[in-house]
Amino acid sequence: MKKYTFTEKKDTRSGFGAGILELGRTNPDVVAMTADLAGSLKLEGFIKEFPERYVQCGIAEANMIGVAAGLTIGGKIPFATTFANFATGRVYDQIRQSVCYSNKNVKICASHAGLTLGEDGATHQILEDLGMMKMLPNMTVINPCDFNQTKAATIAIAEHEGPVYLRFGRPVVPIFTPADQKFEIGKAVILNEGPDVSIFATGHLVWEAILAGEKLAEEGIEANIINIHTIKPLDEEAILASVKKTGCAVSAEEHMLNGGLGDSVAQVLARNYPAPLEMIGVHDTFGESGTPAQLMEKYGLTADKIVEAVKKAMQRKAA
Repeated sequence: MKKYTFTEKKDTRSGFGAGILELGRTNPDVVAMTADLAGSLKLEGFIKEFPERYVQCGIAEANMIGVAAGLTIGGKIPFATTFANFATGRVYDQIRQSVCYSNKNVKICASHAGLTLGEDGATHQILEDLGMMKMLPNMTVINPCDFNQTKAATIAIAEHEGPVYLRFGRPVVPIFTPADQKFEIGKAVILNEGPDVSIFATGHLVWEAILAGEKLAEEGIEANIINIHTIKPLDEEAILASVKKTGCAVSAEEHMLNGGLGDSVAQVLARNYPAPLEMIGVHDTFGESGTPAQLMEKYGLTADKIVEAVKKAMQRKAA
């Protein structure tokens, strides 16, 4: 089993900040927008260097999406930024009608997603955003796992023509992917090869999947661990190739089970290759206030829970 180590932890939103600053230096059409959250979205570097390409929309998220759609008509590439709860739930109608329906080249970049928002509590911990966005025609949905991958994804989506939802977070997490990686939209990344079980993870749960793989290896179970950073378009080829080899699977995500990664994987398997699938995610409930670590533990989004799910999936395969 390949070993993954890290020397530094950083929040994924800082990866976005580093990515959009690099884009500002290389692509004059990139415009940064925010709804009164420039600091939280790590836009300070971009604003300092390119104040003429920064639009502060104030606490008016719906208006920001409309302005972003308008900017694309003039050839600009707007990166509309705010918290994930406001970037999806508050402005769903504007995204549907003004962005996706006419396939506008708007990049919706959302921080503070999932339970790891922590103490801000249930009203801000959106757990439905991936499902809401993936259901929209023309929308690409991306959920990177660490600082480096978030930076690479931010740069990559500027080259993609059409609406994108890019999701990232506030807590510091291990940096374990290469700094010089090439991010390919819709192309899953195989982290570990193994014949016994497939583990499909996204976002913050990718590192937990790696830790779970180490625990499983100690018990003689070799997992095929795959980072599904793009929820839509989904890399169905990679999913099917893995499960045809292992015969069972586990999905892991910091998101509601309804509408999330596991839901998408289940559809792929049901249509093409029925196999046992266990899902790690939030079970039809809102979050609550607490530290990120406390909430991940309470809601079962941990390496230990992935290990338990793997054993259930393998038992079902044996049956």
